Amino acid sequence: MKTILRNFFSVLRRFKTASILNVLGLSIAFVAFMLIMMQVNYDYTFDRSLRDADAIFRLDVVQGTEGSQAIINRPFARAFVESSPHIKEGCLLSGWVGNRFFYVEQGGQRTSYKEDAWGATPGVLSVFHFDMLEGNERSLDEPNSVVLPESMAKKIFGDEPAIGKQLISANAAEDAKIVKGIYKDFPRNSALKNIIYMAMDPKENYNNWGNWNYLVFVRLDDPANKENVLDNFKKNFNAKEIFGDDFKWGEGDDNLDLRLTSMPDLHFLNNVDFDSMPKASRQTLLVLFSIAFVIILIAGINFTNFSTALTPMRIKSINTQKVLGSSDSMLRGSLLVEAVCVSLFAYLLSLLFLYLAQKTPIASLVDADMSFGAQPAIIAGTAVIAAIVGVLAGLYPSYYITSFPPALVLKGSFGLSLSGRRMRSMLVGIQFVASFVLIIGSLFMYLQNHYMQNAPLGYDKEEMIIVHLNNNINKDRDAFTNQLKSFSGVEDVTYSQFLLSSGDQYMGWGRNYNSENISFQCLPVSSSFLKVMGIEVKEGRDFRPEDELKETGCYIFNEKAKAQFEMKLNEKIDGDEIIGFIPDIKFASFRQEVTPMAFYLWGKYQWGKEGNYYNIAYVKFKAGSNLRAGMEHVRESLEMFDSEYPFVVRFYDEVLQHTYEKELKIGSLITLFSLVAIFISIVGVFGLVVFESEYRRKEIAVRKVLGSTTGEILYMFNVNYFWILLVCFLLGAPVAWYGVHRWLENFAYRTPMYWWVLPLAFLVVGVITVLTVTYQNWHVANENPVKNIKSE
Repeated sequence: MKTILRNFFSVLRRFKTASILNVLGLSIAFVAFMLIMMQVNYDYTFDRSLRDADAIFRLDVVQGTEGSQAIINRPFARAFVESSPHIKEGCLLSGWVGNRFFYVEQGGQRTSYKEDAWGATPGVLSVFHFDMLEGNERSLDEPNSVVLPESMAKKIFGDEPAIGKQLISANAAEDAKIVKGIYKDFPRNSALKNIIYMAMDPKENYNNWGNWNYLVFVRLDDPANKENVLDNFKKNFNAKEIFGDDFKWGEGDDNLDLRLTSMPDLHFLNNVDFDSMPKASRQTLLVLFSIAFVIILIAGINFTNFSTALTPMRIKSINTQKVLGSSDSMLRGSLLVEAVCVSLFAYLLSLLFLYLAQKTPIASLVDADMSFGAQPAIIAGTAVIAAIVGVLAGLYPSYYITSFPPALVLKGSFGLSLSGRRMRSMLVGIQFVASFVLIIGSLFMYLQNHYMQNAPLGYDKEEMIIVHLNNNINKDRDAFTNQLKSFSGVEDVTYSQFLLSSGDQYMGWGRNYNSENISFQCLPVSSSFLKVMGIEVKEGRDFRPEDELKETGCYIFNEKAKAQFEMKLNEKIDGDEIIGFIPDIKFASFRQEVTPMAFYLWGKYQWGKEGNYYNIAYVKFKAGSNLRAGMEHVRESLEMFDSEYPFVVRFYDEVLQHTYEKELKIGSLITLFSLVAIFISIVGVFGLVVFESEYRRKEIAVRKVLGSTTGEILYMFNVNYFWILLVCFLLGAPVAWYGVHRWLENFAYRTPMYWWVLPLAFLVVGVITVLTVTYQNWHVANENPVKNIKSE
C-alpha cells in the first residue's frame, strides 16, 4: 500500500497542472451542482412551508377559450366562500401589493418608512395559518388594523412592544393604522411575503359585481373535496340572475367556468391574467436539474479518464505488489479508497468555493438562501454524491489497472491500446455533446433576453427617466412639470397611471359597446402622453389639453381592439368618445400577445371625483443631453416638493431589466453553468493530452528525426480531436435545437432561431480545444528528439 501511494503521489508531482485542473474541475462541478439544486429545491418546495398547503386553494375564473384570470369581484367571492361546509375558511386579498409611506413617533422623534402592504379580509390569518408571535387570528377584525412581520417590527420599533403602536399616514386625511399583531416571518419561497397586511374596508365594493379586483383563497377540510365544492356551487348559485338567461357554466367560448388551484401548484400555473403570484416553470427546473446531472457526469468522466490515464505509469508498481503477494481485491480496494479520498477532497474544496460564492454576484442569480445552515440536506447530499462519484470513477480504473498479468507488463505501455483509446474518446465525446447542448442553449437564451430588452416596442424609450409619484406631487403637478423643464436638457414631461412594459397585464375594463360586452386593458394617461412617447395616431386625432376639461373622457384604441370589436371613430362607450386608433405597440411584456387596449384620458373627473391622479412621470430628455446631470435635477426637484418621501427614480432601461428579471437570472445561470461544463470538458482534454504526449514522446522524436515539422506534429494531434468534436456536434446540435424551440414557445414574441448560432458554438468549443491541445503539445514537439529517444 505504501508503494502504491508513493507511486501515486510521484505521478501527481510529475503532472501537477493536470492533477490540479482535474481536482479543480471536480470541485467546481460540486459547487455548480449545489447551486442548481438550491434553486430547484427553492421552487419545488415553494409554499410547502404553509400549514395544510395542499388544502389551500385560489379560485380562478376560466373564460371559455380566452384563458383565465385570477381576480374576482367581491360579492361573487363571498357567495363562493359561503357555499359549502367543506370550506373551512375563506379570505380576499387585493389584486396587487401596494406600498405605504408612513411615520412613527417615538421619544418625540418622527421616523418615516415606506413599506409594501397588502389589503386583506380578516380571514387571511386563518386561511394561511399565520404563526402569530403577538396577537391572534382575529387581529385584523377591526378597521385600520395591521399585522407586521417580526423582522419589520424590530426594524421599526426595536425591542419595544409593537402592539398598539400607530403607523401614521403622511396623508392627513387618512386614518392611522394600528398594529394589532406580529407574525413570524415566512421563508423566502412563499407567496406570502413579509410585508404589512392591512384590514380591508368591510364596505369596499361589498356588493359591486363590476369591480373584479380581488384574489380569493379558501381552505378546505380535505383537498379531495375540491371538485365537490365546485360542482355544488355551480349547481346552486343563480348565475343567470347575474350573467343573463343564456348563461351556462363552462359551455361555449364566451361562458365562464371556475377552477381551484392549490398553493404549491399556483407557483407553476402560468398564462393567468392578473396573477401577481411568483412564478416558475417546471420545464426550466427540469433543464436546470438536467444541467446539474450533466455537470456531475462530465466531472466524473474526467476523473475516470484521469485515473485510467495513470495506468502506464502505475502498472509496474501495481504488479510489483502482486509479485510480493498482494491480492487483486486488496489492490482494487486500495485504489478505490484512493479515488474516493480525492473526490471527497474536491468536495471539501467545493464548500470553500460555495462560501466565497455567497459574497459574489453569483448569489444574486440564486433565489434560495445559500448559507450552509439553510441547506443542510443539499450540503450533506452532495457529500454522498462525492463519495459515489469517487467509487464509480475509481471502479473501472482499479479493475483495469490490476487486470494485467505481471509478465505482460514488461512488453510496454498499455495507455495507448486501441481499446483504451476508444474508451477515452467515447468518454470525452459525452463531455463535448453536453458542452455543445449547453452552449447552444445559453446563446439562444442570451438572444431572447437581448430581443426582449431591445426589440422595437412601438414607442420611444430612449433618453427617458421614470419617476414614481405620490399625492404631494400630484397636487402640484403643473408646478412640478415646470420645475423639471427648467433644466435645459428636458424636452417634455408626461404622466400615466401605469408604467409601459413593466408587467404582463394592466387594468382590465369591461364595457358595453354597440349592445355587446367588450373587455380591454385600459391605461389612463395625460393629454401629452402619445406625443412625448412618440406613438403615432394612425386614424383620428391625438389627445388635446382641452380634453382634460370635458365632463367625459375619451379613448384611443389599438388596431387589435379596432379589428376585434369593429370599432369606428367618434362612437361612444358609456358616454366616452373614441377619438383615434394607434398601431399595436408592445405595451405589456413579450410573454403576452398584444391584446385589445386603450389609452384613456379622464375628463374633469376621475372615478367620480374632480382632479386626476397619476402614478408615473415620464421625463423625456433631448438627444445628447447629460442624463446623469438630468437624473440629479429630477431628484432635486422631487426634494423641493417632498423632502421626506423616498421616490423611485430610474432610467427606462432598468424597467425592462426588472420586467424580465426572472428570464435574465435563469439565462445567466445557464450561461454560467455552460461555461463550467466547457471548462470541465477542456480540463478532461488537457489531462488526456498531457498523458498522450508523454506516451508518444518517442514517436514524436522519431517523426522529428525523419523530417516532420512542429506544425505537422501539432496537426496530427489536433485532427483526432477535430473528428471527435465534429461527431459530437452532429449529435448535440439537434438536441439543443429541439430544446430551444420548446423553450421559446413560452414567449408570445421571440427571437428567430438563427442558423449561425450552431457553427458559432462549434467554433467556440473548437478553438478552445485546439488551443488546449496545441499549448500542451508545443513543448513536446519542440524538444530535442535525441533526448527523448535515449530516455526510451
